[in-house]
Amino acid sequence: MLLTNFHSIKNQLPNHVQLVAVSKTHPVERIKSIYDAGQRVFGENKVQELMEKQPQLPSDIQWHLIGHLQTNKVKYIAGFIDTIQSVDSEKLLEEINKQAEKHNRKIKVLLQVKIATEDTKYGLEISETKELFLKFIQGCFPNIAIVGLMGMATFTNDQQQVKNEFMFLKRLYDQLSLQYPLQTLSMGMSDDFPLAIECGANSVRIGSAIFGDRDYSK
Repeated sequence: MLLTNFHSIKNQLPNHVQLVAVSKTHPVERIKSIYDAGQRVFGENKVQELMEKQPQLPSDIQWHLIGHLQTNKVKYIAGFIDTIQSVDSEKLLEEINKQAEKHNRKIKVLLQVKIATEDTKYGLEISETKELFLKFIQGCFPNIAIVGLMGMATFTNDQQQVKNEFMFLKRLYDQLSLQYPLQTLSMGMSDDFPLAIECGANSVRIGSAIFGDRDYSK
């Protein structure tokens, strides 16, 4: 069933859309099965879980941190993380830059923009996003590459609202891309990725549609 789900999702994605397989709460054996089927990009929400899994899995996996990241946890993943999708403050950006410099590397990040109406969702306001992006262009974070934007739509059955939120982020992405070339617009998860792609997403974060329901008992 796992591989059937994976291939079903892959077959639904256009060639230009990156799949981030969200493996949070799932064991390394299941991740390895998807890896053996050709997947190389995986997303985790929590630093501790990522640190436990990373040494047990192939070194060519591109790990994406997609959950809320505390500044004091950055140092634990700075040596191997490929992309941090959830940058939601200047303080966090500064810490990533500092830790990346210690490892003599440049870490890719996405600025997480708050597009949902829910208070529980993290993210930068539009003005903050533009301000941080300008500072990046001006060279304030030499060990960081801002490669795009990430957003999470409101959890609702109102598809028009979700579409409006996705389109809002796409417009901001296009606007910022005029100042500096961006590569990644990360929108859409298991329930809404087809709509996200329709609205311009070129990276989707899919977990339960591949791995099944998450086990939070561990």
